[in-house]
Amino acid sequence: MATSHGAIETLQGVGTLPTARRGTTGPSSTPSGAPRARTSVWRRHLVLNGWRLLLSIVVLAAWEVAATTITTPFWISQPSRVFGRLVSLATSGLLVWHVWATLQAALLGLALGAIVGVALGLLLGAYPRVAAVVDPLLMGLNSLPRVALAPLFIIWFGIGLPSKVILAFSLVVFPVLINTYQGVRGVDLDLVDVLRTMRASPLQIARRVTIPSTLPLIFAGLRIGLGMSLIGAVVGELVGSNRGVGYYVEAAASNFDTTGVFAGLVILMLMTIALNELSKLVEGRLFRWRSNEQR
Repeated sequence: MATSHGAIETLQGVGTLPTARRGTTGPSSTPSGAPRARTSVWRRHLVLNGWRLLLSIVVLAAWEVAATTITTPFWISQPSRVFGRLVSLATSGLLVWHVWATLQAALLGLALGAIVGVALGLLLGAYPRVAAVVDPLLMGLNSLPRVALAPLFIIWFGIGLPSKVILAFSLVVFPVLINTYQGVRGVDLDLVDVLRTMRASPLQIARRVTIPSTLPLIFAGLRIGLGMSLIGAVVGELVGSNRGVGYYVEAAASNFDTTGVFAGLVILMLMTIALNELSKLVEGRLFRWRSNEQR
């Protein structure tokens, strides 16, 4: 058994897991080339962020001008008014109160959907016959408009946090499940056979081959689920809630307050951008070897 365990450890160096040796070729891996490569990466990021800032300024300027020339601020508000509303919300403490309510529901739904989706995806990938049996049911459930189920969730779980978490979970679990399942089905069977000849247990096979090979697709599913979780939380707040960004947007729309509506939309957009950048940072840390290969 010790020999088998040692062979499994050795297998890491021949392809079961990405290692630093994959990125050792090329000028960027040499001591003299590394600083230049890092400088080039920072320069690309600086240029990219500069173009993003320029695009944002152009859009905001066009919006400001259009609100006073093409139409009136009553219909589309103005960036200056929206900024003033955001400052007012921040100074009053309502911004943090509403953002935390939405963020809490979205992240809890994302975490629950990720756990259930990954577990079911690994299970169905390991047992293809079970996957064939439940596939029509899963596709049928996935086709249901979960947004239309929001009133039912409100009836079942109330207007508090649980109904928003369940709605966010229902939107997250299927993308994660499908991506995980596809990742398991795409595992290199030759590596699995090699481990089996070494008398590796199913847990060792999963830890050395299946999970590392599936992680990129799992993270792709989580990136999709990140936005879906926010949508689920906000829709739940629109249908029935007493706080949250969705609740604020609904209250502003009921009072024909377009500035409040756009302020809520800007808050949601900034939340999504921040969470997406955070997920890309985590993914880049975990899959640094893959980004090195793509350079």
